[in-house]
Amino acid sequence: MSQTKPFTFALVGNPNAGKSSIFNQLTGLRQKVGNFPGVTVDKKIGIASLPDGSETVIVDLPGTYSLYPNSQDERIVLNILSNPKDNNYPNAIIYVADLTNLERHLLLFTQIKDLNIPLILCVGMIDVAAEQGVFLDKEKLTESLSTRVLSVNGRTGEGIKELKSEMLNLKTEQRPPQYKMFFQPNQVEIKTAEQLRLYLPEVENTYQAILWAHHFEHLPFLSNFQKVTIKQVIETYKFEDLRLQIVETLQRFDRLQPVLQNIFLKPVNEKISLTDRIDRIVTHAVAGPVIFFTVLFFIFQSVFALASFPMDGIEKLFLETNDILKANLPKGTFTDLLTDGILAGLSGVLVFIPQIAILFLLISLLEEVGYMARTVYMFDRIMQKVGLNGRSIVSLVSGGACAIPAIMSTRTISNWKERLITILVTPLISCSARLPVYALLVGFVVPDEMIGGIFNKQGLVFTGLYLLSIVSALGAAYVFKKIIKSNESTFLAIELPEYRLPHWKNIGFTVYEKVKSFVLEAGKIIMIVSIVLWFLASFSPIQGIEQTLEVETLKATTANNWSEQQAADYMASRKLETSYAGYLGKAIEPIIAPLGFDWKIGIALISSFAAREVFVGTMATIYSIGSAGEEDTMGIRERMKTEMRPNGMPMYSMSTALSLLIFYVFALQCMSTLAIVKRETKSWKWPIVQFMFMGFLAYAGSWLVFNLFN
Repeated sequence: MSQTKPFTFALVGNPNAGKSSIFNQLTGLRQKVGNFPGVTVDKKIGIASLPDGSETVIVDLPGTYSLYPNSQDERIVLNILSNPKDNNYPNAIIYVADLTNLERHLLLFTQIKDLNIPLILCVGMIDVAAEQGVFLDKEKLTESLSTRVLSVNGRTGEGIKELKSEMLNLKTEQRPPQYKMFFQPNQVEIKTAEQLRLYLPEVENTYQAILWAHHFEHLPFLSNFQKVTIKQVIETYKFEDLRLQIVETLQRFDRLQPVLQNIFLKPVNEKISLTDRIDRIVTHAVAGPVIFFTVLFFIFQSVFALASFPMDGIEKLFLETNDILKANLPKGTFTDLLTDGILAGLSGVLVFIPQIAILFLLISLLEEVGYMARTVYMFDRIMQKVGLNGRSIVSLVSGGACAIPAIMSTRTISNWKERLITILVTPLISCSARLPVYALLVGFVVPDEMIGGIFNKQGLVFTGLYLLSIVSALGAAYVFKKIIKSNESTFLAIELPEYRLPHWKNIGFTVYEKVKSFVLEAGKIIMIVSIVLWFLASFSPIQGIEQTLEVETLKATTANNWSEQQAADYMASRKLETSYAGYLGKAIEPIIAPLGFDWKIGIALISSFAAREVFVGTMATIYSIGSAGEEDTMGIRERMKTEMRPNGMPMYSMSTALSLLIFYVFALQCMSTLAIVKRETKSWKWPIVQFMFMGFLAYAGSWLVFNLFN
């Protein structure tokens, strides 16, 4: 038996109109994030309780300026609202508009009105408008637009009760008959619409027919027969797409102007607003970028520094839990799987929560107050030259702390091509996880000396590595710009909202949603890979190897008078060498030998796929310098300095150390990053592309450096 589709309201409006705040007020935590069919754009759905105790579904559609789309987000809104057969087609619409930009926001409203979908008009930013001397006469506007107009404040919840009452009225009343269109089509449009309604019974009204005529080539729900029919009709009546679109838009604005002139109780205050005075500074050609990078430096330091304490706490908690379980559970495969596989994987998921939460807390705060739109405006032209977006700069800089929250922050980029390129190149920015590797290897290359008593040589090398990562990220973005094809326009269309106090409840919902999404989606992949890596490092293809290693360790301990800890370290080293991971390391040695690497480095490369910083712990285990959980960087470095090649030459020469450094600058040695890229792109295609192109850069760069300095 088929299930009846629930009554659905769609939240529609321009970007930055305040839809998200109203969505959160209506649904609370009773919401989930999915995807619209066939695309990677997020689909937010929630449940709202109405005054009579019944419930209704709320769908938050992406922000759009009109039904003539320039991006994937806007195209989704067109596809849904122009197709009554769509599963997401709403029974009614809650249209959200900003009173301080009412004329511009009502363009889309009149288009939806002409589709004859029941509407409620929610006008927000009443308090901000009042400060500017703008006061709305809701009764006059209701009469002029033949639509119920409500004042709603998404930050405080004012007007939500009245909105729910009006939603109940729309839910219980009959669908209104076709009303007189706001837009007056010309004879070409009228004849085209009449013919389409004659041949295509799916067309319900005149404006739907006009939209189909404009967009039929890009509407995925149309059949080939429907597209052929539409094409024949528009050719017959010489339906000029672009010209008619311009005429329609201008006519709508012409008809809106006299309507809006009569709905204000007091004229707009002409004095310079606070927003304009602030923008003179924060968008200044010189001061603007300085302020922006100062803000981003604060964000970077916050993510890097403030998150360290809770991250250390999470790691300590898991280490202590691990120790307790190992001490109290019987030794065996299940205990090892639980402690070194499952708990280690869970730790690898939860340890990123502080960074993700702090980053999105700060980004959401800047978004709420209206500053983020200014950064897009300032940097969009520069970023687009290499295929990125103004918002990409936030992700790139945040990637210096961790690529995972940085990639998640790309959701603010509406253009799919620019968002995808940002996702692909962000991991090239050197993150904090690379620091332990850099610290270990730079000591082989550069002495700890000062230049001019000011600059530390090793510090300059660190700076060079970061600059290399930035240049490579921008270069890769430019290449992807040429390779990846997209029909989306890349020009900037953005509204600079008024500065306003943040809505903390809205920020809280955003942070909660991002953390939940990471834990539930990317976390599953990280757990699986962690268990696979544990298996590779814990088991050997050789039967009875455990007993053989115990005998070998006992003999070595007796001969060298080792302590219990030294014996345990040696046992761990030999066990890793004879494991599947060890054999994989030896198997890939012919491939990595041209880079100056041996099988021991091969094991470290494989194990550090869990996280780059694991490289140091793996080297400690291989060279029996402390246990893997107690890394002694100086001890590892001294032991590595004495390591020799079969020909008697030092294993870790300057050429090998530089080669390994370059490899870790470029290589995507982070399963968590791959997992989150899969989550954000909804496909394994792009993580594989990303892994392959970064792997190629790493291999080619390492080979070049090793042969230049060898």
